[in-house]
Amino acid sequence: MLTFFLLVNRQGQTRMSKYYNYVPVEERVMVEGEIIRKCLSRKETQCSFMEYKNTKVIYRRYASLYFIVGADILENELGVLEFIHHVVETLDSYFESVVSSHSAESGTVITKP
Repeated sequence: MLTFFLLVNRQGQTRMSKYYNYVPVEERVMVEGEIIRKCLSRKETQCSFMEYKNTKVIYRRYASLYFIVGADILENELGVLEFIHHVVETLDSYFESVVSSHSAESGTVITKP
């Protein structure tokens, strides 16, 4: 079962987050910060799976965005990577090319280039 889904840019800014269980905002900020730092600091030659507390973290980088998923320890890592790939393909087909942009007025949006 998935516990969270994060979309993060290379600067470590969370562009989208979805939690499937209630997590207080203060804890979300702390958890996201730790997980994002760990994912961004890993080399491309390292595995895309890691454990954080009692959660398995699976991530994949596409262009300038990191797709990070938290799942139960028993979850299949390759299945989650396939899920991430399908999410990216869906976004790519809808937006043609997924780009992260930030506007001070409107917040974060995913737009067509």
